[in-house]
Amino acid sequence: FCAGFPFEETPDQRAALRKIEAGLKAQAPMDRLVCGDAGFGKTELALRASFLVASQGAQVALLAPTSLLVRQHVQNFRARFRAFPIKIGELSRLVPSGERAQTKRDLAAGQMDIVIGTHALLSRDIRLRHLALLVIDEEQHFGVRHKERLKALRAACHVLALSATPIPRSLQMALTDLRAFSLIRTPPPQRLEILTRIGPFDALTIVQALERERARGGQSFFICPRISDLERRADFLHRRAPKLRVLMAHGQLPARQLETRMRAFYAGAYDVLLSTSIVESGLDIVRANTLVIDDAHKFGLGQLYQMRGRVGRGRRRAYAYITWPPQTHMGDAARQRLAALSALQGPGSGFALAMQDLELRGGGNLLGEEQAGHIREIGFTLYQQMLEAAMQSLQGEEESGEKQFMPQLQLGCPAFIAESYMPDMDLRLREYRRLAAVEAAAELPMLAEEWAERFGALPTAAENLLTLVRLKLLCRAAGIASVQAGPKGLRLGFHRKRFAAPQALLAWVQSQSHIRLRPDQSLVFALALPRPENRLEQAEKIVQKLADMAAK
Repeated sequence: FCAGFPFEETPDQRAALRKIEAGLKAQAPMDRLVCGDAGFGKTELALRASFLVASQGAQVALLAPTSLLVRQHVQNFRARFRAFPIKIGELSRLVPSGERAQTKRDLAAGQMDIVIGTHALLSRDIRLRHLALLVIDEEQHFGVRHKERLKALRAACHVLALSATPIPRSLQMALTDLRAFSLIRTPPPQRLEILTRIGPFDALTIVQALERERARGGQSFFICPRISDLERRADFLHRRAPKLRVLMAHGQLPARQLETRMRAFYAGAYDVLLSTSIVESGLDIVRANTLVIDDAHKFGLGQLYQMRGRVGRGRRRAYAYITWPPQTHMGDAARQRLAALSALQGPGSGFALAMQDLELRGGGNLLGEEQAGHIREIGFTLYQQMLEAAMQSLQGEEESGEKQFMPQLQLGCPAFIAESYMPDMDLRLREYRRLAAVEAAAELPMLAEEWAERFGALPTAAENLLTLVRLKLLCRAAGIASVQAGPKGLRLGFHRKRFAAPQALLAWVQSQSHIRLRPDQSLVFALALPRPENRLEQAEKIVQKLADMAAK
C-alpha cells in the first residue's frame, strides 16, 4: 500500500492502513475516525489514502481548520507526490484570487486530483467532478453543518476523519459502530515524552528555557491568549533576552505578511515564534522543541493539549511550560483543566481526554447538530441499549423474541458509578459495558462482590445501579416496557400493550383496591413512596410478581 514511501510504521499505523485500504476498496462508502496523539502519524495515513484514490483517477478533498495548516499540507503533499502525475490545489486566504478561481474551474472539470483547503471548500460554488475521498483534519474544529455540507458534494464519497481529541459526538459514533474507528497508541520510534511543567510564570525560568533551546540549535513557541498581549511579551523578551530573535504572528495579519513570517520561522531565521493560538492545529516544525503558554487558565483543556503537541515531534527531548501570572486567582474550572493536563502526559492521552469529555458532556445528538450532551440524562447503559435498538431497526433487523426490547425506568433514585469509587475513567466505562451485557440476574451478586473486593463497600448509587439492572431483566421477563414511580405511586406500561397472562392479571387487579387498570392498558398503583429507595423496593416486588405470573 503506497510501497516505497519513506516512513517507519508502527504496528498501530500498519493495522489502520490495512483497514483504510480495505474500506476504500469496498463497495459501501468508508467512514473512519482515526484518533492518535500529535505527531503519531495521522497525516501519513491521509497521504497514503489520498495517493491510493488519486492514482485511480478520482478526486480527494482535504479540509483543515487554518490557512497555516493548509499551506503545510500542500507543501507536504507536493513534496511526497512530486514523482507522480498528481495535481494538487490549495484553497485558503493565502492563495491569490486568480489562483483560487482557476483551482475551482479545474475541480469542476475533473482536472485536479487533490484539493486542500480551509472553510473555503464549503463554498456553494465548489464543484468536484469525481470526488471519492473526503479527509477532515483536526475534526474537532468543525461543526456538524460543515461536515454535512462537504459530504453533500457527493453522497457516496469515503470519509476519513483525523483527530487527537475527537468531539464527544464523533467518539460516541465510533464506540457504537456507527462509524469505523482506528486508534494509534504507539509513538514513532525514538520519540521522547514531552516534559511538562505547570505553575506560575517565572521570568528567570522561562528566559533560561528559551535561551537553552537556542543554544542547542532549536526553536521555541511563546503563546498568548490575546493579540493585545503580544506587544507586552515582545518587550519582555527584548529586555530579558536580547539575543533571541523573536517573530510575532497572529491571525489578523494580512495573508501575505503572515505567510512570509511563517516561512521565515520554518526556515530557522528566528528563535522564538510569539503568537496567539493560531499554531494550535497540526503545525509540524521538528526543530521547535520548547513551548511556553502564557495565561494558560484562559485556554480550554483541548486547546492546551493540542498546543503542547506542537513540540516534541522529532527525536529530541521537548519541554512545555504552562504558566499563569503569579497573583492570578483562578476559578475551580481552570484549576481542574490544568490538573487534568498534568495527568495527560503519556501515549494515548488525547484519547483519554476525549473519553473523559464524552463521559462528562455526553455524546450529543447523532442525527442532529448538537455535538455533546444527553447521556447523563438517561444513563450510559440505557443510552447504549437504545442506540443498539435503533441501529437494529434502521438496519431492518427484527426483534428476536420479546426479551430484545429495552425497558425504560424512571424511579428518581441516583444510580451510577461514582468517580470517587472508581477513579479510573476507562475502568468505569468498562464496568458500565459489563452491566449492559448482563443477561441473567444471577450474574449481579458476583459482580457486586467483585466490586466490593476491589474498591470497598458499594455506595448507595452503585447498589441502586445493580438493582436497576436486575429490575430491567425482570421487566423483560414480565413484558413490561416502562416503570415510572413517584411519591404517590407507581405506573407500569406493558410491551406492545399486552400481557402473557391476562386472566391472572385481571383477577389480581380486582382483588386489590390500590391497583387500577387504565384504558391505555397500563397499571397504576396508589402507594405512599416518599423515598427513592422505597420506590425501587416496591417496583422490584411488583415486577417480580408479574414475572412469576407471566411464567405460569
